[in-house]
Amino acid sequence: MARGGGAVLSATSWLVNNSAAQGRKMISEFSKLTLRAYNAEANTLVRDLRAYNVDAAIARLSKTRETIARLGSTMHIRLSDTYHSLRVEELELTADYLVKVEEEKERIREERERQREDAKAQREFEREKARLLKEQAHYHGPIDRLSDGGDRTALEQKLAEIEAAIKGVEDREANIRAGYVYVISNIGAFGPDVVKIGLTRRLDPLDRVRELGDASVPFRFDVHVLVFSEDAVSRFIELDRGISVVTM
Repeated sequence: MARGGGAVLSATSWLVNNSAAQGRKMISEFSKLTLRAYNAEANTLVRDLRAYNVDAAIARLSKTRETIARLGSTMHIRLSDTYHSLRVEELELTADYLVKVEEEKERIREERERQREDAKAQREFEREKARLLKEQAHYHGPIDRLSDGGDRTALEQKLAEIEAAIKGVEDREANIRAGYVYVISNIGAFGPDVVKIGLTRRLDPLDRVRELGDASVPFRFDVHVLVFSEDAVSRFIELDRGISVVTM
């Protein structure tokens, strides 16, 4: 459209030294100069655009258009509505693309973080199970050597507790949807109106909260909600839909 001459509107009759031909030449040269200045601004805005500042970029481009119209008012030189709308649409499409890129980066980051968390949880399950199995073997020997009585009953009760703990760890390990959902905040880092919802499969969920405080912000997080669920994934999604979240 710019090459076709429809991008810039101007006076249809203009005389220079009483010459219409010279007038048309002046109008043409000023129109080209105007379009070049406008496109330079538009191209800069597109190049420097960020995902969430498109409104400011559109406002700046509109201001440039107004300035051109004011400076070119003598010869009625101005950018056409159609051409300006196309450049605004270019900014909007670019912003939409940048948002999608940011969302994909965030999705990849969250997936990598989930994989790291799952790997940590798996190592914790294995260590805890090994500890409990060792403790179980420690109690089996004395029980086998004791006859029925108070001491044997107490040891059998302790052994039953250990076996229940082993089963609990195995169940947690097998059910990848089980875990803790937490809601935390950090007024010092993010202000009073921001919370983070998280999900962890760790045996001690506060380990995850402490890691967030140590790694990403200068202050420790306050824990508002900490709930275990056999289907923590669904609980997390339900909360995530209802609360504005900052993701870390």
